[in-house]
Amino acid sequence: MTRSPSLPLFLLAAVAASAVPLAGGARMGAGAVDPLGRSIRVLLLEAPLITVGAAGKQGLQLRDQTGRLLLKLDPGSQLQVRRLGSSLSLQPLIKGGEPLGVVPIPLSSSNPPTAVAEAPPEDQGSAESHSLPLQELRLEPIHPQDVLVLKQRRYRGSLLLRPEGKGLQAINRLPLESYLMGVVGSEMPSSWPLSALRAQAVASRTYALQQVRPKASFDLKATVSSQVYKGVEAESSAVRQAVVSTRGQVLLHGQQLINAVFHSSSGGRTENSGELWSRQLPYLVSVPDFDASSPVSRWQKAFAPEELRQAFGEIGGASAIEPLQTSKTGRIRQARVIGPGGELVLSGAELRERLGLRSTMVSFVFEPAERVEPVTLGISPAAPAPASDPTTTAPPDGMEAALAAPSPLTPGQPASSYRLTVQGRGYGHGVGLSQWGAYALALRGKSYEEILRHYYRGAVLRTY
Repeated sequence: MTRSPSLPLFLLAAVAASAVPLAGGARMGAGAVDPLGRSIRVLLLEAPLITVGAAGKQGLQLRDQTGRLLLKLDPGSQLQVRRLGSSLSLQPLIKGGEPLGVVPIPLSSSNPPTAVAEAPPEDQGSAESHSLPLQELRLEPIHPQDVLVLKQRRYRGSLLLRPEGKGLQAINRLPLESYLMGVVGSEMPSSWPLSALRAQAVASRTYALQQVRPKASFDLKATVSSQVYKGVEAESSAVRQAVVSTRGQVLLHGQQLINAVFHSSSGGRTENSGELWSRQLPYLVSVPDFDASSPVSRWQKAFAPEELRQAFGEIGGASAIEPLQTSKTGRIRQARVIGPGGELVLSGAELRERLGLRSTMVSFVFEPAERVEPVTLGISPAAPAPASDPTTTAPPDGMEAALAAPSPLTPGQPASSYRLTVQGRGYGHGVGLSQWGAYALALRGKSYEEILRHYYRGAVLRTY
């Protein structure tokens, strides 16, 4: 986990003038438009061939790295950009994949014209692909409200097509507040209470600004490795209200943007950042969660012998998994996997990735593969919800005993005769805001300021 950077100098004056205690009501930013015009760059796709469509009133225009206009795409048309070694191939298409009925600027010409030539009627459908030297290209909407289409999703803003490695990167650049419209509805159901959506909006805005890297080619990814962003399809009236009503609001600790991480469900108690990552941050401390109504508060996942052999191929499967280190809340930090061919010592994150687990707050049940009833070990899916006593540091509901209990198998037994059931709690790393916990608190009438104050201890809400 990296250190949260200080606010940029040009933000400090605006932030200092608009400090709002997290416990109180937040002031709105000045006007309906982001006064700083802050933009975010989001990596949408990496591939050797990228197809972009135009939608809206006037379509898109393509420019090269010098700003020279190359071609225009009418609404409903598409452009295929393919990486071919040290060059790019451009193929305009109409909807359905047929050649587009416009003639693009002759890119290979030494003296290309500066405007797009419209094809005569008899030439409709005769456009050919064109090539140009490897470089960055930019697709921009002609009308401010027009959008671009990538993999059947619509996005606001412009698209940078950038060579990287042996392929291309499609990077969406758009205003921060427009970006948040596509994030909040991707991270949370728009039907949830407004105070939960507002808490998500503030957390997502803070997280995005904290991730800005001016010297990098992009700031964030559109996946869970950053925060999920699905563009226009994730927008709704409730999401727009949540974003607009918290416009410009961020969370600070001292003069720094906090690392406003969040997750789906903690399984009863969130985690200290220092238990899982390199640093303990003062605002990311373990607190009781209220996610008992979450469908992933308790879960289990079964593995057949062949799936264990695939997950732990270097040791021929698994006959036992022994936790070696756990956090105070019961999440596995390190474990030993024992199989027919030896042993593996894995971190909790590595174990989670190999088995595709929802979290690392888990216990393990090995049983003969032919049995129907599982051997009981660890928590029961029907166990009561964890207590919310903030002073409690022990793992909830007997998880500690489950983790310490010996495996029902003797290490070294053939793994082919056994299957594994993983019993777990929560979904995600468990640090910071719990989305299902925010939902429960919102149903109890808590404001978004109260929700944020609960999960980010000591943070202050401010408007830039």
